Amino acid sequence: MSSNLTDEELAALMPSELCQHQTPIPTQIVSSDEFYPDPQNERQREVEARLLAMADDLGGKQGFDRRRFFQTAAGMAASFVAMNQVYGELFAVTPAEAATPAMAQERASALKDQFIMDMHTHFLRDDTRIMGFVEMRKAVGKAGWNTELNDHEQTIEDLKFNNYKKEMFLDSDTKIALISSAPSDIEQDWFLTNEQMADARKKMNDEAGSRRVFCHAIFTPGQPGWLDKLDAALALKPESCKGYTIGDNTHKEISRYPWRLDDEKVAYKGYEKMVKAGIKNVCVHKGLFPPGIEKQYPNLRGFADVADVGKAAKDWPQLNFIIYHSAYRHVGGDPKVALAEFERTGRIAWTSDLADIPAQYGVNNVYGDVGQLFATTLVAEPNVCAALMGTLIKGLGADHVCWGTDAL
Repeated sequence: MSSNLTDEELAALMPSELCQHQTPIPTQIVSSDEFYPDPQNERQREVEARLLAMADDLGGKQGFDRRRFFQTAAGMAASFVAMNQVYGELFAVTPAEAATPAMAQERASALKDQFIMDMHTHFLRDDTRIMGFVEMRKAVGKAGWNTELNDHEQTIEDLKFNNYKKEMFLDSDTKIALISSAPSDIEQDWFLTNEQMADARKKMNDEAGSRRVFCHAIFTPGQPGWLDKLDAALALKPESCKGYTIGDNTHKEISRYPWRLDDEKVAYKGYEKMVKAGIKNVCVHKGLFPPGIEKQYPNLRGFADVADVGKAAKDWPQLNFIIYHSAYRHVGGDPKVALAEFERTGRIAWTSDLADIPAQYGVNNVYGDVGQLFATTLVAEPNVCAALMGTLIKGLGADHVCWGTDAL
């Protein structure tokens, strides 16, 4: 959700909701604006073609048009069947579920009460200046993709609180969500302030009559007055804290205060305050730093990987270190590169390094979050997704791999 795309890149893209085929699982990469999405590749086109053919065939037999078929559990099953046909048997699904709505619905109904906590969610403040998504929609109107977008001024309301509440709690199976944010060296360009996160938490929980929403406190080591600001944030009783070691992720070009997790003179002062306040979980943005981004911001490269995680985790056993994105580096790059790397070496850049930490340092307080990496690799190259999940589960443990979407 940070503005890493140029005006020219934005003008070449379109909103995902305007894609021609609204399939249950996307058949091409959707960007969060943190990376430029690769165009639909040959195997994704094959998945799409197979899925459309099944929708016409199976949906027609069930009396559904494509759109209605894709809205059913059988349509979801068909998506996984099509992916298995193209990528290999990666998903536990049968053709019978795609052909038999009652069978697919029975399976979906059996899972509807599962507990889902999305520990990585975002929306933007009312006075946000981060307008990349709005500019993208304007560009789509001008390009003629959807002429209705030229008929009125575009707004950013879809990325604010009201739509967050709708999509997170009315349109999904999420039971509990954690509101996160991203800091900036420019105070107005924080996604949400710590106070705004706490206010949204109270509003949602009061309305629900139960604890449905948790929130972070963002901390910014090295920024002027950051320890006093951390004290103020901890007074809001957040459930956890979050930091960005590269500093200002929204404006990487001006990031003045990158930091390391294992900096005893800086970051450790913050951990001490967190422990005294009863905080257990520290979430840290890592990865999402492909070679193209490294070329633009080489000064931040040393703060983007996980070389600083092991020592911090060993020195602070009172804290859990949850590494957002599981430090996956290749997001936005050609998925064939990540797959080739894994097939050649058995490793995937930075995520494998994260998975090695418990064995290397003798710790059990390091966790991996799958926000961004799961959806993008599942759509781009499911074998990479399987490799990532296997790597994380083997190295960190199944109960140390956390669900997060990085949505909206």
